[in-house]
Amino acid sequence: MRILVLSDSHGDVFSLKKALDMQPGADMVIHLGDGERDFKSCRIDKPTIQVKGNCDWGSDLPAFTVTQEAGYTIYCTHGYAEMVKYGLYNLQSAARGYNADIALFGHTHTPVTYYEDGLWLVNPGSIRNGDFAVVDLTPKGIMPILLKLR
Repeated sequence: MRILVLSDSHGDVFSLKKALDMQPGADMVIHLGDGERDFKSCRIDKPTIQVKGNCDWGSDLPAFTVTQEAGYTIYCTHGYAEMVKYGLYNLQSAARGYNADIALFGHTHTPVTYYEDGLWLVNPGSIRNGDFAVVDLTPKGIMPILLKLR
């Protein structure tokens, strides 16, 4: 299973659509906030998950969600509530509280893949800056891949 992971579009629908066009084989798309309206305007015809970011004012989206995909538990958040700009401890603690295998987060606009003690932390960066990620879930493991728009 391939998941396209996007975050922090901040009004840049063009870059969102370009990332979607670059990954037509993705089975699911996750948007990690700061672009609720941008993402909804793309009208994606596959399963999606969306959480609210600190700039998604008035949003009814959840601050985080936990999903089971291909046998893995995924914790999805924008990251502001976990204060990821000041370190990843709160994010790790929250994700581990759900026995997550992967914690997906945005907010910092900095792409990151980090693995520690059975937990992947993945920040796709800001799609507005051309950064995004895919996460491949296979029976043999998890493979996060950071990508750039071309």
